[in-house]
Amino acid sequence: MNLARMEQSIEAFNQEDAQRVDKLRDWVVGHFDDPAAYSTVDGKLRLIHTILDNGWIEKDETWKLQSLGIAFGDALEQDVEELAWVVVDDEFGRDPALRWLDTNTLTFPLTAISKRVEEGTEFNVVELFIGFKKAVREAVSGAT
Repeated sequence: MNLARMEQSIEAFNQEDAQRVDKLRDWVVGHFDDPAAYSTVDGKLRLIHTILDNGWIEKDETWKLQSLGIAFGDALEQDVEELAWVVVDDEFGRDPALRWLDTNTLTFPLTAISKRVEEGTEFNVVELFIGFKKAVREAVSGAT
C-alpha cells in the first residue's frame, strides 16, 4: 500500500474562488430580513439551524447545503480569530478551507453540513460548531 503524502497547495483566494464563496454566502444572507444579522456568530448559527429545521433544503441540493457550510465557516472564522479562509488545491479539487495562522492545520467547513445531511446524520449545529472549535484547538496544540 502506498502511503505517499498527497500533493496539496494552500493559497489565498483568487477572483474565481472569491466569487464562488460569495455566491454561496449570498444565498444564506438572502434569508435574513435584515442582512446585518449575519454579522454575529449566533446569527449565522441560528439561520443554519432554522433552514435545516424547516426543511428548506433537500438532501440532494448540494450547493445550498454547501452554502450553509460557508456560513458555518464564516462563524468559525469570526469566533476563532486565528482562522482565515484559504483555498486548498489537491487531487480532490480546489476547495475553500479555514487555515490556522500560517500552518498546515486546515478545516473544511464547506462540506461540514452537506455530508451530514446527505448521509441522514442527525446533528445539532451548535454542538457541531463547538466540536469543530475543539478539534482545531487540539490539532494546533498537538502540532506545537
